[in-house]
Amino acid sequence: MNNILSSDRLSNGGRTVSADVDPYEDVAHETPILILYWQAVLRHKIAIAIIVAACIALGIIITLLMTPYYTSTAMVEISREQDKVTNVEGVTASDSVGQNLEFYQTQYSLLESRSLAERVVRARNLSANDRFFETFDVDPDNSGLLAGDSNSQTAAQRDARFKLAADILQDHISISPIRGSSLVEINFESPSSTLSAQIANTWVEQFIASNLDRRFSSTADARKFLETQLAELKQKLEDSERNLSSYADNKEIITLTSEQTPDGKTVSRKTLASANLEALNSALAQATADRIAAESEARGRAGNKYALSNMTLNNLREERAKVQAEYAKQLVLFEPEYPAAKALATQIAALDKSIAAEEARSRTGTTSRYQEALEREQQLLAQVNGLKDEFSGERRDSIQYNIFQREVDTNRQLYDGLLQRYKEIGVAGVGTNNISVVDRAQPSKSPSSPKLILNIALAILAGLGLAAAYVFIMEQIDQTIKDPSDLKSKLGIAPLGSIPDLDKEDIINSLSDKKSVAWEAYLSIRTSLAFLTDHGVPRSFLLTSTRPNEGKSTSAFALAAVLASTKKRILLIDGDMRNPSLHQMLGEENANGLSNYLAGENDLDKLIHKESAFGFDSMAAGPIPPNAAELLSSSRMSELVAKLADTYDTVIIDAPPVLGLADIPLLADSVEGVIYTIEAGGVKLRGVQSAIQRVRSSHAHIFGGIVTKIQPQHSGYGYGYAYQYSYGNKAADPA
Repeated sequence: MNNILSSDRLSNGGRTVSADVDPYEDVAHETPILILYWQAVLRHKIAIAIIVAACIALGIIITLLMTPYYTSTAMVEISREQDKVTNVEGVTASDSVGQNLEFYQTQYSLLESRSLAERVVRARNLSANDRFFETFDVDPDNSGLLAGDSNSQTAAQRDARFKLAADILQDHISISPIRGSSLVEINFESPSSTLSAQIANTWVEQFIASNLDRRFSSTADARKFLETQLAELKQKLEDSERNLSSYADNKEIITLTSEQTPDGKTVSRKTLASANLEALNSALAQATADRIAAESEARGRAGNKYALSNMTLNNLREERAKVQAEYAKQLVLFEPEYPAAKALATQIAALDKSIAAEEARSRTGTTSRYQEALEREQQLLAQVNGLKDEFSGERRDSIQYNIFQREVDTNRQLYDGLLQRYKEIGVAGVGTNNISVVDRAQPSKSPSSPKLILNIALAILAGLGLAAAYVFIMEQIDQTIKDPSDLKSKLGIAPLGSIPDLDKEDIINSLSDKKSVAWEAYLSIRTSLAFLTDHGVPRSFLLTSTRPNEGKSTSAFALAAVLASTKKRILLIDGDMRNPSLHQMLGEENANGLSNYLAGENDLDKLIHKESAFGFDSMAAGPIPPNAAELLSSSRMSELVAKLADTYDTVIIDAPPVLGLADIPLLADSVEGVIYTIEAGGVKLRGVQSAIQRVRSSHAHIFGGIVTKIQPQHSGYGYGYAYQYSYGNKAADPA
């Protein structure tokens, strides 16, 4: 037997690889994972279709058997701040806009709270309503029959019915906030459309009522606290006012006018002492002015003011002026001694005397007025000085007085503020709410569930999920060879090619068409065989498999036909003397063959059938011996192959399967190497590995493996056959 050179190269798509390298390894590594998934789906497509169809059927059946539910929806608007009917701020300080999310999340949770469900149960008396439980097909008493007399129920039973009714409401209520708005939908579903609408509307009503209740209950503690504080502040205010009044009486501080400053403080503007001091100071100023005027008049510094204002003196002077004028006229005409002139002179002298007397009397009055003004000024000055001392003492006393006054003002402000707050809390939220009903729930005319289309879609998704799980499990369980890429990674042998899944008759018939899929497949294997040794196609090799019916006989027949088409002399020997098949494929009798030669017959011309329809010679298995292993154990098999190798270019042996037989180790010594045939999806990986190990234990050389019965759509290699088959048909049609 010729040795196989380890440095021999294999051609793979225009490139060469060493004989111990898998030419398909790179292809396997480059196969996209999605393609692998798709191949797995195609391998289990019937099971997937059954699973999905079963889920769809189950979904339809469940949908038809489900009780129809009706959903009624009520819509409310929840405002961040309630409308202000009175100018009253809330007890709780308003939050910033950034806390709106927290506010609304709180409202949504309150809408779904159990306390609200219990309010609805109480409002509609659902715990005592047997029809309510019948609607949901619930037995509240676990007695098989709904209790008809609520008066006969115990407190524990009534409490259990109440809790059950609240649980039913919570299970069938749903809150749906409308995104980007303050609107919220309250949805309730039940087998009765009327009940759904009633519960949804009652739910809204009780939510509004509970909101008002929480608002009033939140102010109860505040009112109690304010009442206590008001009583304490009232007492403090009274005590501080009493202290202020007592101190003012003791210090004789009498306030005439006061005013309130913007910050609530009381400021005394005028007291009795300050008013008196102001009045006396004004009178003193006037008296001083009068005294100065009288003094000036008395000393003649400013003229006799009173003389100028004396009517008698003025009349006398006016009269004298007239007489003096008349006297002057007389002197122009007459002498001074003239009687008329003399009489006028006498009259003037009398008037001068009267004027002098009147002026003297006026000067006497000015002096007395000066004395009076001086005395009055001195009296007022003495009183002002006395009031100054009194006012200074009052100013010192006003410090403590102001302290008492500030205490009074502070207590009054606190009291007034708390009193106002107490009144505001009493009316806060009266008649107002930050929740308003937008739409009331109406009975639904059509059921909201079950939805056939939705359930079918869900059934399809469930079916696909189960199918995916099934495919995953089956792929994990399935430890078989699926395509040539598994040979190197799982068995450690080189892949020589793959054969599509065709019947034996189809393969034999298609070998007459060199553009058929089978021919192209075996021609690819023949190309791989040409690079196995330094002299091309091995001079002798056998084909075996793990078990029967894996396509080894068909592959041996096809390879003989393909090699014979290259004008080579090919001999195909049926080495499976236990279950021969070559004579059947050729349509010949199995009268003579290999068993005859091994038994001692030496006439090879009698045993070999020349020039079959496919261009190769053949040797049938011959009569089935009682123990084929004993015949194969002799040296005649090796001698036969050596003798035939001198006549034929290639000797191909269709060997029996490996497992359970001792034939392969005996036959393997007669040929250059072994080509292992593996059915895709056939024998488990462990069985194949055990068989290959048995072949290797006989020191036989395994050239590689052929994967048979591959579904073209299941393998990444199948596309080549589909393309070649289609191309071949198109080329053949015009012919």
